[in-house]
Amino acid sequence: MKTLGIITYDANHLKTEQLLLRLAGRHHLNVYALPYTQRPSRKVLFSHRPNQSAAAHPGDICAQLGIPYFPVKQDREIDGSCELYLIAGAGILSAECLRGKRILNGHPGVIPAARGLDAFKWSIYNGLPLGVTLHYIDRRVDAGEIVSVIPTPVFASDTLETLARRHYENEIYTLAHFEESLRHPCNPFPHLPQGAQMRRMGSEQERELAERFALYKQRVFDNGQGWPGRPG
Repeated sequence: MKTLGIITYDANHLKTEQLLLRLAGRHHLNVYALPYTQRPSRKVLFSHRPNQSAAAHPGDICAQLGIPYFPVKQDREIDGSCELYLIAGAGILSAECLRGKRILNGHPGVIPAARGLDAFKWSIYNGLPLGVTLHYIDRRVDAGEIVSVIPTPVFASDTLETLARRHYENEIYTLAHFEESLRHPCNPFPHLPQGAQMRRMGSEQERELAERFALYKQRVFDNGQGWPGRPG
């Protein structure tokens, strides 16, 4: 592979830091950094991802590691010089940006059943298998061609917190080792139905999530296939 493009935010971002430190030295990288707009703060009962702003700035990382860093004002300014691109952080990309590029994303849910935001929470809430989908980006949301689905293991002693940590680690691993999936694509859940594009989970559903978690784990082990089967 000639050059791997990393698409991210021009802001402190933990997932970007973790990917850059894992990919540097293995690939020749170009980093394209989009403007970041801080979302309004919202109270959640359960935070399933670590604080993404608790990280070094990608520009500092690139300067120290000798990685070309390109801040861009709009995604259409991302050039097509890279053989492949990985999403470390971005909103929905424009059709102009997508044109002529192969762009891989690691979605923290099993596509096509778990689409949209808070995929970890909604997967448990709706009794869906838990995993990370490496897929190509197209104009649809979380619906592009699937390369691989890497399941997240669930254990009897898990809490929501321990499972969320392992699931996030799976997301980082899947992206950082994308070559393995390209060489050996796999999908243990090939026949899941299409799901709706979900929004952030509300507080009422979060309270129900905690109540449903024990049943979710039990279904995983009763099913014997690493996922709970269809919701009852």
